[in-house]
Amino acid sequence: RERNAMVTEQIMARGIKHSTTLAALRSVPRHLFVPAAQGPYAYQDRPLPIGYGQTISQPFMVAYMTELISPGPGRKVLEIGTGSGYQAAVLAKIVKKVYSIEIKEKLHHESTRLLKTLGFTNVKTRHGDGYFGWREAAPFDAIMITAAINHIPPPLLNQLAEGGRLILPLGNPFSYQNLTLVTKTGGNFTTKQI
Repeated sequence: RERNAMVTEQIMARGIKHSTTLAALRSVPRHLFVPAAQGPYAYQDRPLPIGYGQTISQPFMVAYMTELISPGPGRKVLEIGTGSGYQAAVLAKIVKKVYSIEIKEKLHHESTRLLKTLGFTNVKTRHGDGYFGWREAAPFDAIMITAAINHIPPPLLNQLAEGGRLILPLGNPFSYQNLTLVTKTGGNFTTKQI
């Protein structure tokens, strides 16, 4: 009930229309991706601490970033910053394959274990620095960077497929960022602040 209310009252009410994104948010149990102490707040529209100095993104931002990359069946997505695994789980309900990289080793192990336990067989995880992407699995139809960064990593642009989209919060990680969408068309990149 709380999950459905979250989708209807916090996400659809704010303009998210992408039907498969909405269906994924209805089906992924966000409360399992937060520490037990945060469980009562799991369906509120706010980020929550997940340990190791990290947070799970607010549900609206997960929905918004997902909608912006235009995910669909048969697509392959790279996520930089697995965190709790929630965004990867949402993407996995929509696309063919998700590759997700987490720099914090303990968080990587926890999210990998949880995703496997919940049956997300189309998510492949790796511990490492997402700046360099996942070259051997490229090209990707979409790349999502879930943590603030002050520039767009060139290795990720190189791993974006023709027609692909890269979404990220671009700016100073300690102050203000703009959600930025990069699209690759004809070998060229266009950048748009959302």
